[in-house]
Amino acid sequence: MEIIERLHGKLIPAVPVPWTDGKLNVQAQENYIKYMKSEGVQAVAVWAHTGRGLELDPATRRQVLRAWREGLGNDALVIAGAGSKPTADRKRYLENTLTIAQEAVAGKADAILVFPPTAYRHDPEQDKLIYEHHLALSQLGIPLLLFYLYEEAGGISYSPELLMRLLSIPQVAGIKMATLDSIMTYQDVSRLLEEKCQGKLLITGEDRMFPYTMMRGAKAALVGLGSAFPRKQQAMMDAYLQKDWEGFMELARWVDDFAEITFIQPMDGYILRMLQALAELGVIPQEAACDPVGLKLSQKDIQAIKAFVVREQECQNGN
Repeated sequence: MEIIERLHGKLIPAVPVPWTDGKLNVQAQENYIKYMKSEGVQAVAVWAHTGRGLELDPATRRQVLRAWREGLGNDALVIAGAGSKPTADRKRYLENTLTIAQEAVAGKADAILVFPPTAYRHDPEQDKLIYEHHLALSQLGIPLLLFYLYEEAGGISYSPELLMRLLSIPQVAGIKMATLDSIMTYQDVSRLLEEKCQGKLLITGEDRMFPYTMMRGAKAALVGLGSAFPRKQQAMMDAYLQKDWEGFMELARWVDDFAEITFIQPMDGYILRMLQALAELGVIPQEAACDPVGLKLSQKDIQAIKAFVVREQECQNGN
């Protein structure tokens, strides 16, 4: 599939939404898009967890997609998350997900990242329902990316047999892995693709294992970490793929250092930490570094991010 070739080697930042007073800060988002473009970003993911995709109202959702689509241009890749909040009504749950996916198609998204369908979790027919869910989305005529997310963050553990069935769907281009601290799960799925699904793309979503997961088979990265300082993270990926081992190791340490102050407990706070990094960089105003679900950062988090940004700016200025 063409989408696999276009995604190969790409950093795909899962972008957050700048909020002020409970709504999208349009000017802050425009400035953010300009920053990402200046950093050489060629692909983004909207409506993902980093962008609070399941919390956005339809008008804001469409506005976010339109802004990134137009701001990055038609040559860039825009992936949209598609999912729905769990409901006991399975039919309604699927309909809600399909509605969002159809909005993505109408908004000229290049592919859909399928949120784990958690409404089916622990159901006796879980695997059957998950497969049928993805099969229904595949009828929309747009490439799909599977999303293997650890359960604590709202995901589902997929069995190898289910993964094989899902990966066999022609419209499925690959899988994003985000298992956080389960390195064995990532390794097992990586080997599955290496041995049985070589035509599908392994995409790392492992912010805290980003460098290692490149070495362990990932050919692209869809990470919230990429929503700030994306140029350096793309450079790390380029170094690995070009077998520049010295450059890779140097950049890998930098990427790990950044992840270790942003992707920490409470884990859901990473969205605010990334927005705070953007505020410290001067990309967005401080009042736009807010979260729609009302989370707040500790002063310790804020100071750690500020110190990191200051060090990076001093390094870039040669001090």
